[in-house]
Parts: sequence; structure tokens; C-alpha cells
Amino acid sequence: MQAKRKLIPLSKIAPQKESMDSVKAQLCMTAGGKRPDIILQAQSCWDNLYKYRKNRARNKRYTYGDQLSDTIYYDGETMTEENYLISQGNTPLKNNLIRRLVRTVMGVYRGQDKEPTCIANDRDEQKLGETMTIALQVNSRLNKLNEINGRLFEEFLISGSAFSKETYGWRRDKLDCWTDIVSPNHIFFDGAFNDIRHWDLTMIGELHDISFDSLCTTFAHTPQQYKELSDIYHLAKNRSLIRSYMQDFGKSELRNIDFLVPYNQSLCRVIEVWTVEHKPRYRCHDFLNGDVYKVEESDVNSLVAENQERLQQGAAEGIPQEEVPLIEYEWFMDSYWYYRFLTPFGHVLDEGETPYAHKSHPYTIKLYPFIDGEIHGFVEDVIDQQRYVNRLITINDFAIRSSAKGVLLFPESLLPDDMSMDDIAEQWTKSDGLIAYKPKPGVEAPKQIVNNLTNIGTHEMLQLMMNLMEDTSGVTGALQGKPGFSGTSGALYAQQQQNASTSLLDLLETFSSFIIDSATKKVKNIQQFYTSKRILNIVGKSASEVTEYDPQKIGDVEFDLSIVDSVNTPVARMAANEILLELFRSQAIGVEQLLEFGNFAFSDGLLQSIKAQKEQIEEGKIPENVSPELMQQVQQGANPEQIARYKQMVAGL
Repeated sequence: MQAKRKLIPLSKIAPQKESMDSVKAQLCMTAGGKRPDIILQAQSCWDNLYKYRKNRARNKRYTYGDQLSDTIYYDGETMTEENYLISQGNTPLKNNLIRRLVRTVMGVYRGQDKEPTCIANDRDEQKLGETMTIALQVNSRLNKLNEINGRLFEEFLISGSAFSKETYGWRRDKLDCWTDIVSPNHIFFDGAFNDIRHWDLTMIGELHDISFDSLCTTFAHTPQQYKELSDIYHLAKNRSLIRSYMQDFGKSELRNIDFLVPYNQSLCRVIEVWTVEHKPRYRCHDFLNGDVYKVEESDVNSLVAENQERLQQGAAEGIPQEEVPLIEYEWFMDSYWYYRFLTPFGHVLDEGETPYAHKSHPYTIKLYPFIDGEIHGFVEDVIDQQRYVNRLITINDFAIRSSAKGVLLFPESLLPDDMSMDDIAEQWTKSDGLIAYKPKPGVEAPKQIVNNLTNIGTHEMLQLMMNLMEDTSGVTGALQGKPGFSGTSGALYAQQQQNASTSLLDLLETFSSFIIDSATKKVKNIQQFYTSKRILNIVGKSASEVTEYDPQKIGDVEFDLSIVDSVNTPVARMAANEILLELFRSQAIGVEQLLEFGNFAFSDGLLQSIKAQKEQIEEGKIPENVSPELMQQVQQGANPEQIARYKQMVAGL
């Protein structure tokens, strides 16, 4: 009897075929469901940003008043500037001028009152653009984007960077699109890109520290997965360790930040990584409906079958073969974003191709100025001037403390027999003190020395540094709201403010591009995830301005976004009311249109009252709040001309 053959897998005896799918090719080199190679790549990116995080931490210290923590080398020992001053017998002093500059620039940004506006690429769909703008405004108020953008701009001034994240999910008992601020200490990205638009980014990710309960809620879908997570994060699962690892509130020392281990070990470190991957696909163009789309390489047979079916249908209908609209397709290597949620040990918690319709990662980043890949904040330009100001203040304080202030010179030969030097000192400081002594020839009388501080130039240098700080930052006195010189006209002062704002225009416009990029992803998320009709209304708007969002109409519309002045500012509302009043006086609009589109405190109530009166007149009823004289005439049934005239007057409102 012939022995049964033992089959050996082909992969063990035949040469491995090179895979053009980058994800599958990486899986062939790993085993056990782990991706340590991705962890190492992400850690390398995070480590390469150490200098950026260190500079940001220094800029933040100077912004919020910790300006003497830079280390220096003195007498064979490394110490902070504050400890050095104390060792020299000086009192560490500082005057935080950077914070004032940052607040001023923040005020300029806040005073802009601008918001993103959607404009449909097809002018026939502009009404849909207005609907999307309202949807964007409603979502912005849900996320409190005014406050988020304010803090992001402050971060942009300090570090020269801004990071946000657009997601969709359940939060605060609502299923909606959400915007989050991403900490620069927790984000990482590759350093091989130089495009100021950041379009050549190939890896980006974030470090998450979450509780074990939140981890299981997100990633554990079976009892087996829960057990695996318990084994991986056994320390974080132990609630008895939570108190021993609690971090001080607000403490964010760089030495406490590690890529693999959270400072608070009662939390679970999850590493989110987004990478650009490649795989072969087919790019298709359907001439029948004009669609352009991509399909997997395995779906090419369905394209062939569809074209064959169309050819048969065309032949049956007498259409020449060359006139039949077919699906044209071509093979190409597609690039796409791929996400992974990993443990510090490389276990893959979740992975897949980007679920977003914008086909990108959820992060929006802006790095400034990004010349040769360098990142520099607004604060960095004035740190040297701030250091010199602190040094001059310390020198001036030391000079004042070391100068003579009311020292009494009393010759010992004039000391009375019945008094001691302590008695002399006590009597000298009394307002009615008396010291009796016998003057002696050639001996100088007692005198008090008050030494005025010698002008060593500290005041002039201090003023020079403050002026230099304003010149360097572009935040001059006019922009800070300082009063002008005597005789300065209002027009000249306004021009000075405008000139000062011009020096900040580059910062403001760069951040505006960040807002547009973030809003673009939010619009795409709204189009993708708002799958049912919604009634949209902005608080403070009249009921007549309620808008319905219809995903069937707006889902596939392409929008262009721009930053425009907000119409909700007091100045904009006042200007709009003036235009409406002018149109009303010229009888171009009626009172209902005036109240509907105007921003008056009484608009809604008065508009509803007018509409209620119209409805009563149409039903043949006497409107409420009519004058007693007219009501008496109506009750007596007299003068139908007056009744008709009154109806005409009310109808004309």
C-alpha cells in the first residue's frame, strides 16, 4: 500500500512573490498580530521632534512668567539663572512684557470676528452653499470653536504650530462632528516633508492616555479581546495604583513625557498612527453617468462584465459598437491613508483604510514659517529683549539697595556724656527729637548723607529694550491702545494702528489658512455623516431663518471655503439695520421684511403680532389691541368704509 503523501505549503518551498500592496507586504514580515516596525517608525518621528518640543516649552515658560529657568554654567556647576542670582546675593526680578504682547496680538485676532463661508463651485447651487454655511456655523457653536480657535492661535504665537482633529461620534449624548485640540507634546509626524502646505506628509499620529474602562469600551468587542487587553494593561487595570501615580495638575515637564510609557501609569497608552500606503487599483471613468472612481484590482472582472453587457444592449438597440458608452479603466498604483491603533508593545487594536470621505487623516496642522522645515514662534523673536529687560531691572535694584540712604555721620568727640549712640539714633529719627552737644573747634557738626543713585544708564537702556521689543514684534504703542502724543490727530492715530496691524498680517493670514483647512475637513465630514434631514437654526436668529439640511441635495456638492467678516458682530448688525431702514423709508421693502431680516430687539415679537393680526383679518375677525373708538364703531356696525380702510392699512404692513 502506497504511503500517503504529506503536502507542504507552497509558501515554504516556492520563492515569495513580491507584493505591490504595502500593507500586505508588511504583514508578511511580522507575526503574532504585532507591528513593532510601525512603533519604531513612530517613535523615531516623535524623537526627531524633541528640539521642537524643547523650544516650545521654553517659549511657554517665558510667556507665562517663568523667565529665569534657563541653565547656565558657572564655577564648574550647572544651575538656573534664578539660583545663580540668589547665590550672588541678588533678588531675582522680572517684568513680563511678552505676555502683554501676546495678549495684544490675541486681541487683534479676536477683533477680526471672521468665520468660514461655503461657496458652491457651481453657481446654480449657491443656495446649497448658504445651507452648508449655516450647518458649519451650527456645528461651530456646538464645538465652541471661537474658544478653541482662540487657544489654538495663542499656541500658534507661542510655538509657531497649531494642531486640531476632526472626528465623528457620540459625545455629550450627541452623534455629531467634533473638533479637538491636539497637544504638541503628544503629536508626531515625519520630518521628511518640506511643503508649506504639508501635502507631502506621509506619517502622522498621536499619543493617547486613556482609562482602562474607556479602552475596553472602544476596542473590546468580545470576551477574548477584553482578556487580551487585561493582560497587556494589567497595571492600568489595578485601581489601587491610580492614586500613587496621579500627576500634579498642569504639570507638563518634558522629562515626564515618554513615547511608550505614560507618566500616570494608571492610564493606558494607545498610539494612533496614520501612514500613507500603496496598492494596485484601477481608475475608472464611466462615460454613461460621468462618474470617476477607483476599484480594487480584484473587481476588474465586474468592469469587463459590465462593458460586455452594455455592448450587447447597444447591439440589441442598434447602436454602433463605437458609440456605446463604456467604462474606461486603467491600472495604477494608488496612495491612500491607513490608520492603526497600537499598544506600546506593538499589538494592533484596530486598523483600516481611512473611513473619511476626504480620504485623508483627521488632523489639521500648520507649522510656521516652515522655511527649510524650521518652526519658529512669534514669542521666540522677543525672548532676548525680555532677558535683557530682566537683567537691567535686577542691576537697577542692586544699585538702589547698595546706595547710601539717610546715613548719619556723628563725630564721637561730640557725643554727650549722658547719651549713647543708640540714644542719638533714637532722637535723630523722632519728629521732635533733641540732641544737646558741645561743638568743638575743627570738628564737623553731625550730618546725614542721602546719596542719590548715580545714573549708570539703566533707565535709558531699559527704555531702549522696550522700544526694541515693540519694533521686533511689530506690536507698537498704537496697537496696544496707548494714548498718542499731544497734538496727534485721530486720523493719524488710526493710520498708526493700521500700520501696526499690517506687520501682523502674515501671522493672521497663515492662521486663517489653518482655519480653512480645518473647516474643509469638517464640511466633508458633515456631508458624509449627516445622513438624515436636520433642522438648523442659529441661536438669536428669527424663526423664519430656520434652514433644513437635506443630505440628498447637498451630499455630493463641491464647496470652496473662504474666511469672511462675521455678520454677527455689533458693527455688522448696525450697518445691516441702517441699510434696511433706508430701504423701508424709500418703500422698497415692507415692515415684515424689515423685521424679518433686521436685527432689532423687538423683531420676533412684533413680527408674530403682525402675522397674527393678518390671520384674524383674513378670517373676518376683529384684531386684538384695536383702539376703543374703532372697536365701538365696529360693534355699532357703522361706517364700513373705515373698516375697509383699517383692513387695508393692516394688510399693507
